Amino acid sequence: MTSVTHHPINTRWPAQDPSKLQLYSFPTPNGVKVSIALEEMGIPYEAHLVGLTDVDVKSPEFLALNPNNKIPAIIDPNGPNGTQIELFESGAILIYLAEKSGQFLSADPQKRYKTLQWVMFQMGGLGPMLGQLGFFYKFAGAAMEDPTARDRYIGEAKRLLAVVEKQLDGQEWIVGDYSIADMMIAPWLNALEFYGAKDVVGYHDLKNVPAYVDRFYARPAVQKAKNIPPVPGHD
Repeated sequence: MTSVTHHPINTRWPAQDPSKLQLYSFPTPNGVKVSIALEEMGIPYEAHLVGLTDVDVKSPEFLALNPNNKIPAIIDPNGPNGTQIELFESGAILIYLAEKSGQFLSADPQKRYKTLQWVMFQMGGLGPMLGQLGFFYKFAGAAMEDPTARDRYIGEAKRLLAVVEKQLDGQEWIVGDYSIADMMIAPWLNALEFYGAKDVVGYHDLKNVPAYVDRFYARPAVQKAKNIPPVPGHD
């Protein structure tokens, strides 16, 4: 495995301080999970803005780090046993960062696996389904006359929101204590605002979910991280 400075990605997004963890990302729900985790955990890092167009994510330099051509990805020169590690997939990255820092993922097996099940819930359900909702409700799919796909993802979004609403009964965070599960889930719930889909999925009829998202975004680390890497022209 090559060092940060010798990795192909460094020719396009050069590290200013190669001793720090390098984040290659864009402030989408998947991207900000990692910047939020890094800020919450206090891990020194550099953030590099990787655009979502093929020019960036399908460039040879980025593909050398993530063959799946999706943000986020990281290079940590101070990985396991002092060796460099390169990772993609936000869920894998957050689990790694939690273990590296010893924070937000309990060492107690009962709590640990309950946290990880909600990480998987986001990766396998909430994120993909809300992403499809956005495509068929706000973006290109919204032009389709056949409402089948749009109605399917509206219905699935409602079902998933009901799952989260029930899980939050009587507690502030998804597994009781604040954890990487919250860093995974809350940014995707917040994406409903960007999609303009809150009304259609009954977001305002819920009690726990809106309060949860507000509570999450009131955290100083989240406020700082929500636009990292910064996008020119965006607040």
